[in-house]
Amino acid sequence: MAALIRRVAAATVLLLLLAAVASTDGATSFYASDPNLGSARVVFQTTHGDIEFGFFPHVASKTVEHIYKLVRLGCYNTNHFFRVDKGFVAQVAAVVGGRTAPMNDEQEREAEKTVVGEFSTVKHVRGILSMGRHSDPDSGSSSFSILLGDAPHLDGQYAVFGRLTKGDDTLRKLEQLPTRREGIFVMPIERISILSTYYYDVDLESCEAEKSILRRRLSESASEVERWRRKCFA
Repeated sequence: MAALIRRVAAATVLLLLLAAVASTDGATSFYASDPNLGSARVVFQTTHGDIEFGFFPHVASKTVEHIYKLVRLGCYNTNHFFRVDKGFVAQVAAVVGGRTAPMNDEQEREAEKTVVGEFSTVKHVRGILSMGRHSDPDSGSSSFSILLGDAPHLDGQYAVFGRLTKGDDTLRKLEQLPTRREGIFVMPIERISILSTYYYDVDLESCEAEKSILRRRLSESASEVERWRRKCFA
């Protein structure tokens, strides 16, 4: 009987290990398809739905560090998309002047910083995040665009620093909104507000989820072994 219990326990452990491997593969495959994409995620909760994106830390490290810090400080809360040009870009306004809420001193200090132009060979295609700037290549601050189509004329001219991971349905909603033209800009008639933002890390979230699942399965397997033990020695 003791041998039977040992076989049951061994089989349970093997199943748990296989489940853990499968769970890990599933957790990482979401972003492993793009070798540039890191594990940090940012979500913009807009008046038309959520938009989630990740960063390319090895492509534009300084840009990623700057934008991510602005997010963590809450600088994009109450900001808006001032430009929506269907098939081209949806552009987030600079947080200085773009927000409806006032900024505190720390937010202002970070928002006034600019970053060096980190131009790369990554192509401007739908879903890509591209840093806004003026004629000075090192003038990027907090405005950036999400590509709504392929724009090869931007390649090597603007810093690509991430891409959309969820929310293409929200972008398509934005593309259907009425617009007006002001010079080179196609702008939405209504304000597309970024109501709030939050961020998380895919790796950390996955690890916590895996640990929770493993703890539950280990508890269940321990109960199963105990039931077998009582049955065999009853």
